[in-house]
Amino acid sequence: MSVKENPTSTQVPRLDSPETGAISPTAGNLIAVTRIAMGALFGWAFLDKLFGLGYATPDKGAWINGGSPTKGFLGGVDVGPFQSMFTSWAGAAWANWLFMLGLAGISVALLAGVGLRIAAVSGSLMMLLMWAAEWPLAQHTAAGELTRSTNPLIDYHIIYALVLLTLAALYAGKYWGLGRRWAKLDIVRRNPWLI
Repeated sequence: MSVKENPTSTQVPRLDSPETGAISPTAGNLIAVTRIAMGALFGWAFLDKLFGLGYATPDKGAWINGGSPTKGFLGGVDVGPFQSMFTSWAGAAWANWLFMLGLAGISVALLAGVGLRIAAVSGSLMMLLMWAAEWPLAQHTAAGELTRSTNPLIDYHIIYALVLLTLAALYAGKYWGLGRRWAKLDIVRRNPWLI
């Protein structure tokens, strides 16, 4: 007979059991790995755009060499109802700075395990804007070619946004991060949105 079936049982349920809703050590480790992987993902995008590491951004396209972090992606938007808006943003100094500061800030927050609520909201907004720029709902580009969209609603931008929100909801910074120390700071206690 389980503890659930016999409330008078002296057996204590395990803290990592599904009944208690507590996080097991294994789950905590996986949460930490996921948070760090997401931080590395955003950090790599920042470093590649900044220095032109030769993957998505060639050396000559590096931001430090005068390239634009937004021109390639936004300049190539050829689908969806926001096409003209996104192409008008391509290469704009304000768009470059916001994009790069967003990538760096989200990466640092995730890697350190602090400010995850801000990182989740700003990162999700960034991902939703990128989803809208690619507009996977469309089957054809403005030129009539196939968009090669694999799913009209759920793509990696949506998954990344959901992961960011989940990490914030799980207080993922307390696993292998500075989240516990961060949460004890007076300013964070007074302003829980900073967690």
